[in-house]
Amino acid sequence: MTRYQAVGIGNAIVDVISQCDDAFLTRMGIEKSVMQLIEQERGEYLYTQMQARRQMPGGSVANTIAGLGALGLSTGFIGRVSDDELGRFYAQAMTDVGTDFVNPPRADGALPTSRSMIFVTPDGERSMNTYLGISTELDEGDVPDAVAGQAGILFLEGYLFDKPKGKAAFLAAARAARTGGGKAGITLSDPFCVDRHRDDFRRLVRDLDYVIGNEHEWKSLYQTEDLGAALEQAAVESGLIVCTRSGHDVVLVEGEDTVTVPVQAVTPVDATGAGDQFAAGFLYGVATGQPLAVAGRMGCIAAAEVIGHYGARPETDVKALFAAAGLI
Repeated sequence: MTRYQAVGIGNAIVDVISQCDDAFLTRMGIEKSVMQLIEQERGEYLYTQMQARRQMPGGSVANTIAGLGALGLSTGFIGRVSDDELGRFYAQAMTDVGTDFVNPPRADGALPTSRSMIFVTPDGERSMNTYLGISTELDEGDVPDAVAGQAGILFLEGYLFDKPKGKAAFLAAARAARTGGGKAGITLSDPFCVDRHRDDFRRLVRDLDYVIGNEHEWKSLYQTEDLGAALEQAAVESGLIVCTRSGHDVVLVEGEDTVTVPVQAVTPVDATGAGDQFAAGFLYGVATGQPLAVAGRMGCIAAAEVIGHYGARPETDVKALFAAAGLI
């Protein structure tokens, strides 16, 4: 069995993108510029209403793993899709970018493949309607020990903690990875997700090797508006913590060492995927044994690349950007 340099576990969501005007949003009852969770019937209806739609594999940790694959690491992704048109597309698209999609599409799934219908208006605003579908049903049976146990880095998606079987799958995978000598960590995903599962996440901070979150998520985790106090408490509980602050310096804390990485201001074309690709650049640095400051800088470069164009995955050679910055 291949030893993967990085394995991710998360929601397998197909992003379906279509252009429209404001009148269409009004007619469809779509709230502009926000992400709404929708039910199956609504999702299938909106899908049929999309004109000239484009599809691409998405999901937060999946985007990170795809970024790591593009940087040349051997990667695998664990997620659940149905054996339907979008599910087969997702599995093949992940394979096409060099990431093993570990589990084949499920023919027994009562739920369809997860999808996010993204409507882009002429002003560039994105209105997202997400049907979570089968991806949230992921359980321990989807996580082969032979894959998690041979991962150099395991990266978990906080969103999947909304169901007990997702939590169980994560804990089993983390145990397998750490037993095999790998590092296991999580992205906090969303401050509301943290609010729902604060006790579980607090335990994870203590039990995992690294945790990545933004300032809102860290403050939510420790129920304080004082970011410094939140990070100080996190540093006592975790081996490595990462705090991104949109447009501001990134803070990295490992043991007694605190590193601040400056962020170069970039006017975003599309901020989607900035956090996902920061994680890809940062974890690439960790996987290749770079000092903390260099890994953080790699994360910032990868994030800057992805916000310079539409879509949540890199379009240029990020490794070449690292070289141009003198990092490799």
